[in-house]
Amino acid sequence: MGEIDFFSLGDIFFIGKKEIKMKRALIRSITFFYLLFFCFLPAFSQNEEKKIGNPFGLGIGLGAETFNEEEGTITWQSLSLTPELTLGKFGIGLDLTLHFRFTGGENKNEFDIREKDWIPESSTLKDILSVYLPKLRYVRYGYKGEPLFVMLGSIENATLGNGFIMGGYANTMFLPEKRLFGLSFDLDGRLFNFPYLGVETFIANLALFDLMGGRLYVRPLIGTEIPILKNLEVGGTVVGDRLPYYYVEDGDFDGDGEPDTGHALVAGGDVRLPLLNLPVFTLTTFADIAFEQAHVGGMLGLGGRLLKIIPYRGEIRLLGRNFIPVYFDSTYDLYRPLKHKILTGEGDIPGFVGWLFGTGISVLDDKLSLYASLDGPFKKPEPENLNNFNNYPHLQALFKLEEDLIPGFFFTLSYDKKFIRKFGDLIDPEGANVGVSLNIKNGPAVITLFYTLRYNPALKEIPRWETTSGLKSSLSLF
Repeated sequence: MGEIDFFSLGDIFFIGKKEIKMKRALIRSITFFYLLFFCFLPAFSQNEEKKIGNPFGLGIGLGAETFNEEEGTITWQSLSLTPELTLGKFGIGLDLTLHFRFTGGENKNEFDIREKDWIPESSTLKDILSVYLPKLRYVRYGYKGEPLFVMLGSIENATLGNGFIMGGYANTMFLPEKRLFGLSFDLDGRLFNFPYLGVETFIANLALFDLMGGRLYVRPLIGTEIPILKNLEVGGTVVGDRLPYYYVEDGDFDGDGEPDTGHALVAGGDVRLPLLNLPVFTLTTFADIAFEQAHVGGMLGLGGRLLKIIPYRGEIRLLGRNFIPVYFDSTYDLYRPLKHKILTGEGDIPGFVGWLFGTGISVLDDKLSLYASLDGPFKKPEPENLNNFNNYPHLQALFKLEEDLIPGFFFTLSYDKKFIRKFGDLIDPEGANVGVSLNIKNGPAVITLFYTLRYNPALKEIPRWETTSGLKSSLSLF
């Protein structure tokens, strides 16, 4: 089925001699809107009393961000409006950001606007939705773990079941250059007083429908009085990626001159059984078996909390040849093509027994938390297989200080590192993804410094890592 072409939009943006004129008109309209808003800005912020109990919110932001563009690294100034509405468990927010830069010219006052933020590359439905859907920063109802949870927009930690197939996936890997608009939807039968079944679903990008999956689970003994076993949960998960080479430049990952094609499909079953739920100690056991096309792997694990503040998790993994645990993980969008080559047998990983251990500390209602996990094989890699990331330990860490715990300061630090051959590799950017967000708050004003480093094996030039950074000041008006 071909791409859908919306002729009315095509007439506006893409057809004939009108293209440049209409693009300029759109850019001028957007610029005029922002100027008009700032003319009336004082009227929004005069009455502080009206802010109390107001379901509406509005923020503005000014800053500078470095992007990795086709021409190289470019610094753009940014001007953003972030209106939002909150009604109980429902919330919706917009992200209307204008990136621009001054280019000089004869009068020293010319500037460019980043057109790809506002103008689709073509008139296809895919490109139109890719540009305009992300203007919705989020739409949500409820919170993860509640009987009904809906989240649209940027999704940081998508997990299905025990996380052995999809665990911690984030569709934010290409921020700030590219924002994806995804969907996470969970429905538990407890909502209808029918706790026997439930469903979890996920779509990474609603404009593309490339990566999507779901899990159906049942609690067959929940209506009985059998101790412990009545809480048994059994589930089945299917996740597929129909465009694993979508983010590869020109689609040719292996360099043979032809665009790579294919798809990835992973399916499996899982069980989960809570054993203890004491004030000072919780314990849940779980197990998975998964099939990555012809490759099979399994896992036995346990997890919980000690003294309410120490989370822990441990796993023993039995992995067959060319099986990749947590195929759809937090950095999947960067490793899509590499994993697909292994999945289809073009790469080669001998089977092995592996492990995972994670722990940390979380206090003050999780407002201050540190969690780290390390996984890898028990054996050393074979001499002919030294360059495969699956043969070495993999470290993930997240350190967060939530807003308002320490007056005027909050932050998020994340670290994901593959290819840990020796201790010194922890500071090697190969296989590393680093995220830093530092925030200083004074009343309604927030200054944010952010930095990301991402290792992208799909890049053809060496070194294969990219950095983005920025400084932004924002003001919450109401």
